[in-house]
Amino acid sequence: MPRRHPPPRGARLSGVWLFTDERAATPLARLAVLLPPGSGIVVRHDGLAPGARWRLFRRLARIARARHLSLLLAGPPALARRWGADGVHLRRQGGGAAAQARRLDLVRTMAVHDRAEARGARRAGAQAVFVSPLHPTRSHPGAPTLSAAEWLRLARLAGGQAVALGGMTPARARALRRRAAGSGIALPGWAAIDAWDDRGKMKAAKRQQRQKRNAVPT
Repeated sequence: MPRRHPPPRGARLSGVWLFTDERAATPLARLAVLLPPGSGIVVRHDGLAPGARWRLFRRLARIARARHLSLLLAGPPALARRWGADGVHLRRQGGGAAAQARRLDLVRTMAVHDRAEARGARRAGAQAVFVSPLHPTRSHPGAPTLSAAEWLRLARLAGGQAVALGGMTPARARALRRRAAGSGIALPGWAAIDAWDDRGKMKAAKRQQRQKRNAVPT
C-alpha cells in the first residue's frame, strides 16, 4: 500500500477518534463513515489472523483517504510503516518502540493510565496520549476510573495532545472541555468504542424501519 501522509511534526492531531474493537456489532466500515472528516481511527483487532487484519486495515485505509481520516495501527512501528499507516499506537508494552517510530517518521500515540505511563509518554515524545478510563466502560467492566482532576493531572504530566477514553460520549467530551478550560492543557479530544457502535446500531435500526415502511403495499 502506498505511504499515507502523516500530519507535520507539531501539528494538532484529530480531536475525535474511533478505537476498533472486536466486540462491536456494527461493521467497522460503517463505523468509519460515521466519523466527521478529519477524525482518527486506531486499528486494533489483534485477534484476527495477519491476513484478515491486513484486509481490514486496507478497507479502512480506503475510507480514511476518502474522508481525510488519520489511520493509526496498534502494533510494531515497522508493521505500521509497511502497511502505510499514518502512525502507530504504542500500548503499555510498546514504549521502547517510540524511538523506532520516530526514525520511521510515524505519528506516535500512547496509552496512559497512571503517572508512570504519563512520564513514559512524555519521555517518548508522544504526540497524542489516550488517558483512560475517565468513565466506566463496557470494554473493561468494573475497572476503576479516573476523576476529572486526576485525568487533567495525567494529561498535563504526559504532554502532547490529551484524548479522553473510557465511556466517552459527545456530551461527556463537552463537559470535560469545560472542566479543562484554564487548566493549562489544550482542549482535550475524545475517543470511543461503544459510543460509535451505539450510533451505528441506531442508524441500522432506522434503516430497517424505513425499509419496512417502503415494503408495505399502498
